[in-house]
Amino acid sequence: MKAAEATVAALAAHGSPSLAAVSVDSYDVALRDAAGFIGDRATKQVFRTILEESRERVRAVGDDPLGDTPTEDLTGKKLDKVLHRGEPEAAAIVHGAIEEFAAQLAGVTDRFLKLKAWRDTQRIVVGGGLRSSRTGEVAIGRAAVLLKTAGHEVEMTPVRHHPDEAGLIGGLHLAPAWIFEGHDGILAVDIGGTNLRAGIVLGRIAKAPDLSESRVAELAAWRHADDKPRPKRDEIVARLGEMLARLVRHAEKNRIQLAPFVAIGCPGTIDPSGTILRGAQNLPGNWESRRFNLADRVRTLVPAIGEHEPTVIVHNDAVVHGLSEVPFMKDVERWGVLTIGTGLGNARFTTWRAGR
Repeated sequence: MKAAEATVAALAAHGSPSLAAVSVDSYDVALRDAAGFIGDRATKQVFRTILEESRERVRAVGDDPLGDTPTEDLTGKKLDKVLHRGEPEAAAIVHGAIEEFAAQLAGVTDRFLKLKAWRDTQRIVVGGGLRSSRTGEVAIGRAAVLLKTAGHEVEMTPVRHHPDEAGLIGGLHLAPAWIFEGHDGILAVDIGGTNLRAGIVLGRIAKAPDLSESRVAELAAWRHADDKPRPKRDEIVARLGEMLARLVRHAEKNRIQLAPFVAIGCPGTIDPSGTILRGAQNLPGNWESRRFNLADRVRTLVPAIGEHEPTVIVHNDAVVHGLSEVPFMKDVERWGVLTIGTGLGNARFTTWRAGR
């Protein structure tokens, strides 16, 4: 076995707790109490429910300051506009929703911080769809303040990359370091309950060996949740195969030297075999079937890259989202990520130190 192949064999484990730069202390934790899953209290839909309930109370006694636009149609950009330049009462409704959601997020985070695996967490980065707007960033900031006033010595900040790209850029940290020698980047995939994204991610090693200058060179996206009827599992995987094939052709046309490696972030707990054990309930269809192996299925759909069959590695989507922050966590040892989207993703990391 060649040295490079031996390195792949050593590192290419699906859902691995031990990566090149960090250990994954925990992920996909499903906290519960008598009322149900605790993470379900801090999702993107919860924020919209809070906003809608506030509007309903106002409409019961007068006009809705936010007008006739349904809450589901109030995008992050529209809410940001109201927050910055809207009429005082309209802005106040958005502020109120932010305050109530932030309290929910702080409460959920408090429960995570009490877990043994999350003990002594120094920083938490928050990603997912809510983070893409200023409204979401303010909610994260307010939750950070509430945690500090409750006595938690922990930072809480938004993930620095756009949520459309963080879940792809993090895939670079699933690849062995040697793979960037002679290659410009990899293919990466982010499978979510609402969207499917795939992209060419450039490591840009010459500019920054720590991958801090990585970027998405080409992005393909599909909001599958909008399709009626909702696509089935195999339809989503087939579309993913088509997206990846187009990206391979794009790389060839633009002389981008892709490594034969595909990193996939997917909801749920990932078995070393590449199957999903649990936690994929927000995806349409049965992704947890023992007869369905996501890594193997994708491998059959991706064309050869540089005459080589690509290695496909699957890990939890929150883990991969968090890995995009690895180059910026050199000043802390224990840190975590929460992703606010269709569900609440979570992962806790410990940064490897020299000599460890």
